[in-house]
Amino acid sequence: MTENLFILAAASGENPITNITTTFGVNWGMFISQLIAFGIVAFLLNKFAYKPVLEVLEKRRQRIAESLENAEKIKKDLEETEQSRKEILEKANDQANKLIEEGRAAAEKVREAETQKAIKEAEAIIAKAREAAEADHSKMLAELRAEIGQLVVATTSKVIGKTLTPEDQQRLVEETNAELAG
Repeated sequence: MTENLFILAAASGENPITNITTTFGVNWGMFISQLIAFGIVAFLLNKFAYKPVLEVLEKRRQRIAESLENAEKIKKDLEETEQSRKEILEKANDQANKLIEEGRAAAEKVREAETQKAIKEAEAIIAKAREAAEADHSKMLAELRAEIGQLVVATTSKVIGKTLTPEDQQRLVEETNAELAG
């Protein structure tokens, strides 16, 4: 439609803008006042509405970006912590296995030492028993010699029919012991 107006205005030889303003009834005073009012409203909206909204949106965008960075950092820290936890567990398991092996080796050494100690104690007991048996054997032999000596003296005095002197009794006991030993 505006094309038709330009064509009509060009055909009539008049200024097309003047023709449009008369056709639409443009009031220049009112147009300029509306233009100023629009400029003031646009300025006020820009200053008090758009800029604060844009600032809020920018702050929100920054917070979101920071949150994403923090989330990445936390994710990375979590992965590092998990890796560290795994390494610590592996080290702890290795140390536990090492301690178990050391414990087994120590137990084996203690068992061997106790076995050797028990063997030595058993040998000592056997040696003491042998000594005691030899001492008892010697004591019994001494007692037996003394009894045999007394029996020989008693038998000799009965066979001879007289009482022997202590010197004779001593001599007979010594001769009997010598024959028994030899």
